[in-house]
Amino acid sequence: MSALDDPATYQRLDRQDMRTTIRDLPRQCRDAWQGAQAFALPADYGDVDRVLILGMGGSAIAGDLLRALAALESPVPIFGHRRYDLPLLVDGRTLLIASSYSGNTEETLSAFQAALGGDAKKLVITTGGQLLATARANGIPAFVFRYESQPRAALGYSLMPLLAIAGKLGIIEEKSADVAQAIVVMEELLRRIGEDVPLAENPAKQLATRLHGRLPVIYGAGLLTDVARRWKTGLNETSEMWAFFEELPEANHNAIVGYALPPDIAQAAFVVFLRASSLHPRVLLRYEYTRGALAEAGVECETVEATGRSPLAHILSTVILGDYVGLYLALLNEVEPAPTAVIARLKERLAERPA
Repeated sequence: MSALDDPATYQRLDRQDMRTTIRDLPRQCRDAWQGAQAFALPADYGDVDRVLILGMGGSAIAGDLLRALAALESPVPIFGHRRYDLPLLVDGRTLLIASSYSGNTEETLSAFQAALGGDAKKLVITTGGQLLATARANGIPAFVFRYESQPRAALGYSLMPLLAIAGKLGIIEEKSADVAQAIVVMEELLRRIGEDVPLAENPAKQLATRLHGRLPVIYGAGLLTDVARRWKTGLNETSEMWAFFEELPEANHNAIVGYALPPDIAQAAFVVFLRASSLHPRVLLRYEYTRGALAEAGVECETVEATGRSPLAHILSTVILGDYVGLYLALLNEVEPAPTAVIARLKERLAERPA
C-alpha cells in the first residue's frame, strides 16, 4: 500500500489536520461570500482610480488572484503590495485594502500605518490583532472573520471578501453565479483528489509522487500566473521544499535558453504547466513549444488542466489541486504539513530588534 493511501500516514504526520482545512476551501468560500454580502461600505469608496492591496504570504495571494480576475473586465488597475512602505501612487483616488490573517504582519502594519495620514479610502480584512485595533481606532471599515488555520489555508476568507467588495463598488461585475459554480467545481474535484481516493485513481497523489525528490517549477499564464505562485509558495510552506514558478510568455524570452544547464539541475527539475482553455491562443501554442524545448533538454513535465466554465472556477480548481499536491508531497517528504517553524523563528528574531 502506498503511504498516501494509508490512514496511519495522515495520523502520524498531519497532526494539525491540514487535510481538513484544505478540503474545507469550498465551504470557506460559501461562508465568506455570504458574510461579505452584509459588509457595508461608505458610498464614496467606489469613486476610485486604482486599488492597492497590502499583504504578505498567504494573505497576499488573494489580492493577486483578484487582480488577475479584474484584468479580464475592469479598467480599474489593482496592485498588490508586499513592502514596508507605500508607493507614491497612493492618493485620495486610491482604495487601500490591508489584508492580514493574524492582523500582526509586520510589513502590512508598517504600510498601513503610513497610509493613515493620507486621503486614501481604507479598509481592512483580518481576524484581529494590531491591524484590527488600528482600524477601529481610526474608524476604518473592517471585514473580520473567525477561522482557525494557517494563513495560507484560509484563502476563502481572504479572497471572497475582496471579490464581494470589488463587485459592490462596481470595480468588477457581481460574481454570485461564478462563486456558486466555482464551489461546485471544487466539490466535484474533491471527489477525485481527496485523501480517501487511492493513488491509482487520484491525479493529485500521482503528481505528488512524480514530484517527490525533484525540483518543482510551476508554469502559468494569464489568470493562472498567480496560481502558479500559489503552487510555488504552497510547496515551500506545506511540503518544506524548494520550488519556483515561471510565467508564459515571458519565460520564452529567457528561461527557455537555460533548460539544459547545469545537467544535474535539468535532471532534477520537474515542470508543471497550469493550463486553461481560455488563455490566449498564442499562449496555448507556446505551451506546446515549451514542452518540446523541455523534452529536448531532458526535463520532465506534466500539464494540469483547469476545470469549470468561469475564470474564477479555473483559478480555484487549480488552487485546490495544488494544495492537495502540496499536502501529499509533505507526507512523502516525511514532514508535518501545517507548521512553518522557520518563519516563526524569523519573526521571533525580528521582534527582538524592533524598529
